[in-house]
Amino acid sequence: MEIYKGNCQRYSQELKKINTKYNGISFLRLISILLFLASIFYYIKTSQSVFVLFAIILFASFVVLMRIHTKLSFQKKIKNALITINQNEISYLERKSIPFEDGVEFNDFHHLYAYDLDIFGQHSLFQNLNRTATFIGKKTMAKQLLTLSDNETILQNHEAVKELKEKLEWRQEFLAFAKIGQDSEVIYKTLLQWSVFNSKPLSKLTIVVSYLSPVLFVGLLLVYFATSKAILLNLLSFLFVFNLIILGNFLKRIQIEIAQSDNINTTISQYGLLVQKIENESFESKKLITLQQKLLFKNQKASVHLQKLAELFSKMESVGNFVTSLLFNGTFLFNIHVLKSMINWKKEHAVVLEEWLEVIGEFEMLNSLANFAYNNPDFVYPSLNANYEISFTNLSHPLLNPATRKGNDVHFQPESFMILTGSNMSGKSTFLRSLGVNMVLAGMGSPVCANNANVHPLPVLVSMRLSDSLSDSESYFFAEIKRLKQIMDELAEKPAFVLLDEILRGTNSDDKRNGTIEVVKKVISKNAIGAIATHDIEVCLTTNEYPKILTNKCFEVEIHNNELCFDYKLREGICQNKSATFLMKKIGVI
Repeated sequence: MEIYKGNCQRYSQELKKINTKYNGISFLRLISILLFLASIFYYIKTSQSVFVLFAIILFASFVVLMRIHTKLSFQKKIKNALITINQNEISYLERKSIPFEDGVEFNDFHHLYAYDLDIFGQHSLFQNLNRTATFIGKKTMAKQLLTLSDNETILQNHEAVKELKEKLEWRQEFLAFAKIGQDSEVIYKTLLQWSVFNSKPLSKLTIVVSYLSPVLFVGLLLVYFATSKAILLNLLSFLFVFNLIILGNFLKRIQIEIAQSDNINTTISQYGLLVQKIENESFESKKLITLQQKLLFKNQKASVHLQKLAELFSKMESVGNFVTSLLFNGTFLFNIHVLKSMINWKKEHAVVLEEWLEVIGEFEMLNSLANFAYNNPDFVYPSLNANYEISFTNLSHPLLNPATRKGNDVHFQPESFMILTGSNMSGKSTFLRSLGVNMVLAGMGSPVCANNANVHPLPVLVSMRLSDSLSDSESYFFAEIKRLKQIMDELAEKPAFVLLDEILRGTNSDDKRNGTIEVVKKVISKNAIGAIATHDIEVCLTTNEYPKILTNKCFEVEIHNNELCFDYKLREGICQNKSATFLMKKIGVI
């Protein structure tokens, strides 16, 4: 946390210096334009050419000051973003708030663990991990959380995350560049739709006219200045109108080409800056180098191509300005030339544009995992195996308060499936979620909340917390049956890591008990690894039939000084103590 506080102080001091320069440049810019106007006034009054010279110098100074002003304005935005980034990390680590987007739009209630394990939404895993600021970054992070990577990809992610973890300043600058952009899902999708929209090239005749007509216009204009013949003005007027007619024929096509692209040039320019950050950095890990190499196209950096596209969209926006459009198209067919350049750009680069954006998303996702690793230096990268071995030492939930969370050792070998008992509030559900969340993290290449971990990455299948689907007119019980069917179908394809919490709550106790036992038998017959939590002691007796596969574990509760005491420690065997009757007596229910 101290590094974030130090960064806040450093960036605040740098911002103060920039503000001083910014205000000074603003004042000089005002003075230069006032003196420029004064020079013009005195030239008109005195006709002395020295004032023309002053006016030219002052106008040139104004242009230079404008460039410096724009540069300082950009630096101000970056420093403000960096300050916010570090303030957010301080607030997060002090557990005051989670000032990051929660990704609730990616929640899928039919996914086999997204809702049950709180992957998205308030206080979710996504919200705690998320350090993205572009739509493609959020989308990539969401996809990674819902997808199991192969072992090679996981190991490459480990290597990349370890490298990026040490590049704190670079990571924060990358995030700052992303934050100051105006990216959104609409702009992202608009850009991709534009890239795949079939734009026919301009005809050869149109291209010839687009060059010939402006040359002819300029030539006639120069001849007019030289001869002052009135007939040339008529020809210039005719040519001006002719050019506007040509533009009119292409106006609908231009509008289709740039539909819903307001300010898209700003976002594309920001994409270019993010890509440039990647291009200019030195990396050592295989994955980061591979991603970086994707940004080289036709012996030129992707950032150059993106900057060109941003300029084209910026120029094309002039078609919406009546005066500018009239002047530039009546003389030079400006927007026809821009349209031709945009079509050519699309033809050459459309195949790689989405890939470039995906590289940005991958870096934002990996930066998020690197930030997670940086904030939790005691977390470990699991070693991987292909022998269906899963074990954790001091496993806990990564989102719990580090000062109070309790860890447990758990091994799924030689017995591969656990029957878990314990009273309410003893820690069963939290333990199951700890297992699930850490398996998800392990499957995406992130460090996990444990001291040691050896994992065979497997698909995670969960039935823990379903909701009634009123829109589908189905009860909780039917939703649970459907989820169990989903799990069985997945297990029929391949082994998986299964977590079940008090299943079949919507039926009578005998039916629930028998159904639970049959589910356990069916799950282990499919070579599943995992755990089921239950309050039914008879379910635990199933271990007698399958002693090499099933094992009983429990969380106990003790009563000290007329108070319930939970230690949240995983024990061998079946839970013996009961807390419900004691608690009801204590608060006066019975």
